[in-house]
Amino acid sequence: MDKRASDVARFGIGQPVPRSEDPILVRGAGRYTDDHAAEGALHAVFVRSPVAHGTLRGLATEDARAVPGVVAIVTGEDLAEYGPMPANLAPNFKNRDGSPMAVPDVPALARERVIHVGQPIALVIAESADAARLGAEAVIPDIDPLPALPDPRAALAPGAPAIHPALPHNRALDFVSGDETACDDAFAKAAHVTRLSIVSNRIVVAPLEPRAAIARYDAQAERYELIAGTQGVFPMRAMLSKVLRVPPERIRVLTDRVGGSFGMKLAVYPEYVACLHAAKVLGRPVRWVDTRSESFLSDHHGRALDLEAALALDAEGRFLALHVTGYADLGAYLSPVAPLFSTVNIGKNAQSVYRTPVVRVEIACAYTNTPVVGPYRGAGRPDGNYVMERLIDNAAAETGRDRIALRRLNQIAPAEIPFETGVGTTYDSGDFPAVLDAALAAADVSGFPARRAESEARGLLRGLGIGQYLEVTAPPANEMGGISFEADGTVTITTGTLDYGQGHATPFAQVLASRLGVPFAAIRLVQGDSDRLVAGGGTGGSKSLMASGAAILEAADLVIERGRVLAAQALETAEVDIAFEDGRFVVAGTDRGIDVMALAQALREGRVRAPDGVEPSLDVVHVHAASPSAYPNGCHVAEVEIDPQTGSVAVVRYMAVNDFGTIVNPMLVEGQMHGGVVQGIGQALMERTVFDADGQLVSGSFMDYALPRADDSPTIRVESRPSPATTNPLGAKGCGEAGCAGALPAVMNAVVDALRPYGIHHIDMPATPARVWGALHGSG
Repeated sequence: MDKRASDVARFGIGQPVPRSEDPILVRGAGRYTDDHAAEGALHAVFVRSPVAHGTLRGLATEDARAVPGVVAIVTGEDLAEYGPMPANLAPNFKNRDGSPMAVPDVPALARERVIHVGQPIALVIAESADAARLGAEAVIPDIDPLPALPDPRAALAPGAPAIHPALPHNRALDFVSGDETACDDAFAKAAHVTRLSIVSNRIVVAPLEPRAAIARYDAQAERYELIAGTQGVFPMRAMLSKVLRVPPERIRVLTDRVGGSFGMKLAVYPEYVACLHAAKVLGRPVRWVDTRSESFLSDHHGRALDLEAALALDAEGRFLALHVTGYADLGAYLSPVAPLFSTVNIGKNAQSVYRTPVVRVEIACAYTNTPVVGPYRGAGRPDGNYVMERLIDNAAAETGRDRIALRRLNQIAPAEIPFETGVGTTYDSGDFPAVLDAALAAADVSGFPARRAESEARGLLRGLGIGQYLEVTAPPANEMGGISFEADGTVTITTGTLDYGQGHATPFAQVLASRLGVPFAAIRLVQGDSDRLVAGGGTGGSKSLMASGAAILEAADLVIERGRVLAAQALETAEVDIAFEDGRFVVAGTDRGIDVMALAQALREGRVRAPDGVEPSLDVVHVHAASPSAYPNGCHVAEVEIDPQTGSVAVVRYMAVNDFGTIVNPMLVEGQMHGGVVQGIGQALMERTVFDADGQLVSGSFMDYALPRADDSPTIRVESRPSPATTNPLGAKGCGEAGCAGALPAVMNAVVDALRPYGIHHIDMPATPARVWGALHGSG
């Protein structure tokens, strides 16, 4: 085996190649936003609203301006020239009566009214961080409190005070999807209807790295520059251009390492706009780093759904219809992709792997006096699957059926694919019964009675939960796939998705090495510079490999296509005689050839002349047209033990069998699965965001808000049952959010399974010790 073939065998598609960035990160050498040098930079600290709702009469800033080192104070009036915070990424949502969704104009810094605790109302700029902090503490806001509405039901109640004066009803959207008549008819003829009230608890995202920014302004070029953690520099530039009211070309966005995001860092935040303004006015860079306490109040939160769900079954147990109604808390104003995750994604993902012919969703989306709610790992996909799987377990119990048999009865069979669902999606691939069977076998479900008996002998309750899921990924936007051959012998991939912990560099290099035969170790990745991109949809919705992977493959094919023409010149033969094999352009039927790296170097050095009309380089810039959504799916099986004396719940076994289509790097897929499952366990068992009646965040620190730790996680075993997608060149389906989609129903079904012998048929997330103990002892 020659070196090229050996390289592909070790580093090609399907190989468990370690992440190339890990040696850098474990040495502490990773460079995050606040690690960037900014010579002469000023420091920024924000003054935030201490109340959830009120009229802002003014700001007393005299004492703050007198603090040594304070340079300037920026208020909402200073930002009047800019546009409101953007809500431009969301689809064009309509109310059930056809009227448009209500979108309030919210300034980057509050003017006249404050609408949630933590909303920025002023920016103090100083020569040092300490001086800026002292200055911010000296600013005294004059606020007349108004009644706070931290709950969506209260916000939508008749006569509730308006959070936004232009929107007296506090309703963002009266969302409805699905056929009302068909749904009513299905429920009217149902032999049984299962109903559940289901809460998907609000989540504080709490990434390892808080948000931060470094803002610059080049007065000569009239150009802004922002360094910040994002989920894609190209969409961030587009959103900033709307707020700053300048063409996108006058903005450069740079993102280096990002210490986690999970959807939260997708948005333009008020802090970025205020810092960019300050940099422009003061003529110096401005740097800002959020504190953890501030981030609890100023970062976008996740989930926040209060639902009523009903499943209609016929006499044989076949699903006739699913009906979901309820409330979505959007927070104080609209995040860029809201309310997609609270509305459309619920129905699309509740459809799951089942034939359910009718799915109707009716959600009242409300503005409240709380931090904005945005997408969080899965963005409605885990919630929709959670609703369906909880209903199935309860339907089985209520009708005396086996919960596994009920799932099998209603699953879409491989012979039915392609399958057009009741929500308008078309499944192109998948073997859902095989995935279920594989999960049951791998989890040793047949051995569960013995394990339950052993737990009971130790005074513990034991339950087993199944969470079969299917996700509808975000449709990839147009995506760049640039390939350039550098003078130092490296090959650069340029693409517009962005790695904020996923490890893109390694699998993207595997894709390119497999197709083009270039050395894996020579491949570099550029994602975080908007000046280098011609397109880019960012990362989100489990779409990166489908978008960037397809763009890289297509770009590699363009390299090969042009390379044949140029190799014919180098080898002095006709283009028709040139073939491309294992990284080499060869003359068919001979041993003459030139590898792609050598050809690129020869072109760069002028040793090969290109024919007229042919670019004398192998470098390409390509834009992949958006592929359709894909449908990753799987089945997770969890077992829990509950101590009835304390109500504490421990996840003691966990098995995940998944269909992610073509797997480029199984090691990274398993890591993504582990992270998603642990986040699902966190939401299911411990993460609880609580506001008091005045809109104050009671769970405002890690003293009051529990995150899962290493000892809360069981050994998570992962197996693959792939059915490659047919809708993108790689056959990939996306895996980044699936852990949450499987974990929520698997863990909560296991909890209820343990409690069902005590007459408990449902318990809401998070299943905290207090909540479980209360349910067992009649006070929950």
